[in-house]
Amino acid sequence: MTDRWHMLCTEERAFADMLERYAAEELVPRAAETDETAAFVRPQLEGLGRLGLLGANLPEAHGGPGISATALLRAVQIVAGACGSTVSALTAHYLATDSILLGGSDSQRARWLPRCATGEVLGAFGLTEPAAGSDPADMKTRARRDSDGWHLTGSKCFISNGGEADFVVVYAMTDPAAGHRGISAFIVPTDTPGFTAGKAERTMGLKGGHVFTLSLDCRLPADALLGTEGQGFKTAMKVLDNGRVEVAAMCLGIAEAALKAAVTYAKDRIIGGEPLSNRQGIRWQLADMAVDYDAALLVAQDAARQRDAAHRGGPRFSLAASRAKLLCSEMAHRVTDGALQIHGGYGFTRDLPLERYARDVRIMRIYEGSSEIQRNIIAAHILA
Repeated sequence: MTDRWHMLCTEERAFADMLERYAAEELVPRAAETDETAAFVRPQLEGLGRLGLLGANLPEAHGGPGISATALLRAVQIVAGACGSTVSALTAHYLATDSILLGGSDSQRARWLPRCATGEVLGAFGLTEPAAGSDPADMKTRARRDSDGWHLTGSKCFISNGGEADFVVVYAMTDPAAGHRGISAFIVPTDTPGFTAGKAERTMGLKGGHVFTLSLDCRLPADALLGTEGQGFKTAMKVLDNGRVEVAAMCLGIAEAALKAAVTYAKDRIIGGEPLSNRQGIRWQLADMAVDYDAALLVAQDAARQRDAAHRGGPRFSLAASRAKLLCSEMAHRVTDGALQIHGGYGFTRDLPLERYARDVRIMRIYEGSSEIQRNIIAAHILA
């Protein structure tokens, strides 16, 4: 079989191999129980922190391993294939640390990022609101200057890690009349008076990767402002470019696990004295699923290469990120559904992981910008 990750250097391959072993030994055996109990995946994150994965999106100067975006794509894919809940919490942490990396001051990076890389502190990304999902300019959260710093008021919803994190990067309007240009970002420790997280939402999937509604009525020091005032929207969009590639990786991981399960089942299931895989309809379905997966992987790897180029000073890679997120999330939906169908009634039971894959992957077509938003972004580039 073609080596789909031939572009990784020796050190990156060793990192991926180590992570695969850990995922197989520690994450896969706990995934069903995590889904059943809906317990937050903190022990899994602590284990990944010891391996260096919590800082895998960071350069060496800030405590990370300094791996390429393609190696990060592979790492996130591996975790996703083992446990969707764990990868959900992991990538939410990346959104927070990317916010500081891309939008923060040198002192903010030095204060927060090395501790984030080791897992000493866990982060969350606070952008979405009840009335401001796809268009951040509609956000109602406000930050107003006062004598000592800032007064932050408002609420956020569907914030992954929000009630489990040590800090949340909160995006708020500092100049409502300026629209997108009036958005700023703030680093808010979760022990700040006036910060309140509700109960974890009861979700369809990713049950161990908790999401929360946050209520904010906080007094913040002046240095809580991330970077400079009015730069929040630009920071958030750069972070979401990164995040969309990571969602693509999550989709690849779950789809790969589902495809492997379907292949194994089709070969092992005997009907009428012969394997299910001997039937032409099943063979064609597996072929389509494999081609669907491979095409999405190539687009995601291209987005990862463009991400690396952008971080070296090249142009933004928003189009590549949207293409990868759209294609991979739609592909993963088709592949997991097809794998469940091949399993028949067994796939619908909770004795096998297929129904969990189908539930976990459903949100991928919604968050970090829905499929419809990605199509709008792609169309705008085509028509420009």
